Amino acid sequence: MANVKVYNMKGAEVGTIDLNDDLFGADYNEPLIHQAVVTYLANQRQGTKSTLTRTEVRGGGAKPWRQKGTGRARQGSTRAPQWIKGGVVFAPKSRDFSKKMNVTARRGALVSALSKKVADGELIVVDELKVDAPKTKEMEAFRKALKLEKRTVVVMDEANADVILAARNLPTLTTISVEEINTYEIVANAVVVLTKGSVKKLEEVYCS
Repeated sequence: MANVKVYNMKGAEVGTIDLNDDLFGADYNEPLIHQAVVTYLANQRQGTKSTLTRTEVRGGGAKPWRQKGTGRARQGSTRAPQWIKGGVVFAPKSRDFSKKMNVTARRGALVSALSKKVADGELIVVDELKVDAPKTKEMEAFRKALKLEKRTVVVMDEANADVILAARNLPTLTTISVEEINTYEIVANAVVVLTKGSVKKLEEVYCS
């Protein structure tokens, strides 16, 4: 069972916490993590792009000039792709990019990603996360106190509107609630910050 230090928002050590090996001590499974990331990104795509082929563009029914004798290349329609206002070759169409991943695999990928962060020393636990006011300087002070120079995701045990507002202008800091945690956010960020409350909630779900 891994034992990590617990810090407050000022960067001072205030204790330690034992992390359950079922959640934070699993083997690294790169193929499973890759599948989870690909599935997540695919499901973010809207798939709403659409352009018209030559059969869908209005007009162009009449042959623009006779076949022979004009000295110009033969043309059958002004809606062919080489014409201005013509149709698009291999036009993109609306489609569903979504992928499915079973629950067991999705959970396994998240557990593997979290375990990798613990093994690499890239997971930090804080006792609580709150600000006096929704001001950027509040979260900037927190970032500097914990020396979060690289891209970081902060996982809150409960969504806090003031924290979200205070952090949204910081380009290297992302805030999510524990219900929103996913494999992509874990691997896309160099450092993961968890509150003690979010650790408890995760262990209740993944270690029961």
